[in-house]
Amino acid sequence: MNHVTKSVLYVALSLVTLVSAAHADEFKLSNNQRIACSRGLSPGKLNTATCKSYTYLFNVKTSEYFRCQVSLSLTRDNKEVINVQTDGGCTKKPRVFDTDSNYAFDATESEPANTNSFFGSGGYSIWAADTTQQKVRGCITISSGLGSDISKCLDMTFQ
Repeated sequence: MNHVTKSVLYVALSLVTLVSAAHADEFKLSNNQRIACSRGLSPGKLNTATCKSYTYLFNVKTSEYFRCQVSLSLTRDNKEVINVQTDGGCTKKPRVFDTDSNYAFDATESEPANTNSFFGSGGYSIWAADTTQQKVRGCITISSGLGSDISKCLDMTFQ
């Protein structure tokens, strides 16, 4: 009986491991991470440096994706570090395609608000391709400056 119990537990553990490994393969990190840093002077000779970085995590089965951002802000005077703050997280975005398949993707984002931006913080683009057929979709999201983003996707035609 003990041998049967061990065999059943081994099979169950193997299945859980396979399901976990298959699920882990559904998410891919964008190859296009960026970092931007700025610094400023405050009254009393305080210096502040802030860096932000972002990336995208893409579900290659469903085409849902997440925009992830991390930031670090450091304030110091001439002698010591006074304050360090970090913030970050991932925000879920809608699917690029309506159906499940096997997708490849990439993403990029405009630089901070002083460049490439007419309204607000700029925009970003997502490119996704169904790797089981000749299907590519490009999506661009731009900040409207009025509190909501405008996002449109277009299926590419092949000539």
